Amino acid sequence: MQKDIETLFGHLWDNYIQVTPSALKVHQLLGGGAPIVNDHVAFRTFNLPQIGLETLAAHFRALGYEERDEYVFKAKKLYAKHFEHADPDAPKVFISELKVEELSEGAQAIIHKLVAQVPTHLTDTSAFLHAGAPWQVSGADYQTLLAESEYAAWMAAWGYRANHFTVSINRLAEFDTIEAVNETLKAAGFVLNTAGGEVKGDPQVMLEQSSTMADKACVPFSDGVQQIPSCFYEFALRYPRVDGTLYPGFVEASADKIFESTNSM
Repeated sequence: MQKDIETLFGHLWDNYIQVTPSALKVHQLLGGGAPIVNDHVAFRTFNLPQIGLETLAAHFRALGYEERDEYVFKAKKLYAKHFEHADPDAPKVFISELKVEELSEGAQAIIHKLVAQVPTHLTDTSAFLHAGAPWQVSGADYQTLLAESEYAAWMAAWGYRANHFTVSINRLAEFDTIEAVNETLKAAGFVLNTAGGEVKGDPQVMLEQSSTMADKACVPFSDGVQQIPSCFYEFALRYPRVDGTLYPGFVEASADKIFESTNSM
């Protein structure tokens, strides 16, 4: 089972760095060549049959992951859950889905047109989780979705892949505060997500988070290539609970702002 988990996350990482090459620079900056421990990986999807949150979750449940908490992001029209494994070194998994029915009729029509192209058996294996966009989309439809929901537009362009990986600051040898991590990143030229503040959360909620703004990468839309935001890197510092174990969950108010790391700058 452990080998299967490592294999899946290895595929996810290889796919992620193809469109997020800055992640390798982050590793050198923060790890100095030493292994970086991944706190969690996040995925996005639409709440439609065959590709909804539970379809993605099933592949992690098969590896021994269990559902923990659920989250609602009303303004962004999102619902999410996070999953954990009994192995404390296995990354947590955060999966969100867009409530398509809450979008305009025009946006809904575009999304249904995309999802109608998904091959019937694509979701049968875990390779689905790093399959990219299993549909053709035009740049015009991307821009239409972007005007209404950045999340919807990102999904249309990038499809199924890790939206972000997350460095566990608790497991870094040379850093013990999120501020020190952020200053190192900025000094190296990274632009951080400042929505809701550079640091989201605090010791009182037992979780502090920050993130880079997404890299830019070219997408071959059906009507031409566009360079758009791809994926980003997050950083998380967890605080101990009364029993001494680190807080394992997520904070809705902070996660809401982390979503904005894929916004255009």
